[in-house]
Amino acid sequence: MTSRVPVLLSTSSVFPERTAAAFQLAAELGYDGIEVMVWTDAVSQDAGALQGLAKHYGVPVLSVHAPCLLVTQRVWSPDPWERLRRAAELAETLGAPTVVLHPPFTWQRDYARNFADGVATISDRFTGLRIAVENMYPVRMAGRQFVPYLPGWDPTETGYPSYTLDLSHCAASHTDSLEMADRMGAGLAHVHLGDGTGEGRDEHLVPGRGTQPCAELLRSLAGRGFTGSVAVEVTTRGAKSRAVREADLREALAFARAHLTAPSPVDA
Repeated sequence: MTSRVPVLLSTSSVFPERTAAAFQLAAELGYDGIEVMVWTDAVSQDAGALQGLAKHYGVPVLSVHAPCLLVTQRVWSPDPWERLRRAAELAETLGAPTVVLHPPFTWQRDYARNFADGVATISDRFTGLRIAVENMYPVRMAGRQFVPYLPGWDPTETGYPSYTLDLSHCAASHTDSLEMADRMGAGLAHVHLGDGTGEGRDEHLVPGRGTQPCAELLRSLAGRGFTGSVAVEVTTRGAKSRAVREADLREALAFARAHLTAPSPVDA
């Protein structure tokens, strides 16, 4: 039995294992679907390969994360608009309703200058998709803090039709995820479920192991009229074995299901 909100496994949660391993684990553990992080693994870029995996394991792709990371700046094209267009095409082909997108980096000045209008144009072209801009965080290095994104790390300050709420990024930016969700309002389309301790770095802990109000946020979604999905996006690269990785991902899924099906303050 699935929860009323689909719980997805992000393929990034199995790194350094590859995309295909996420489908296998999602099927074994009982996730409702997959979020594909498009990166240098060729399978993550290939609609046919992803359709084959989804069919084989019986796990649909319900979200596509566009290639926005430093290591994916050359995936498909050096042009960020082409990468977003290709991500939208991939999502449309796979029947995934959501595309996750980061704000531009500071050096992408031309991209940043037209970012809001460009996102709106892509959204108009792919009318069945929600292009959900993700909240990021300032970076701290050598005792100094800087923001590597334009126009900033908080997308609500600019305003977009759709947002992805990342709880680990909230921890890294010393932001309460409930307050961020309030600012996103009806635009909240997608959630990246992780956790953090607020130490100023992006930790992507299993939910419940940090200081973010993960349980409260999940329980609040029904009262917010949320119609999107929740993707578990946690770091398991330090797992000493496949069994340890499976245990973390099973714990994250159980946490999500327990709190998504608990009565919200509005329902109580």
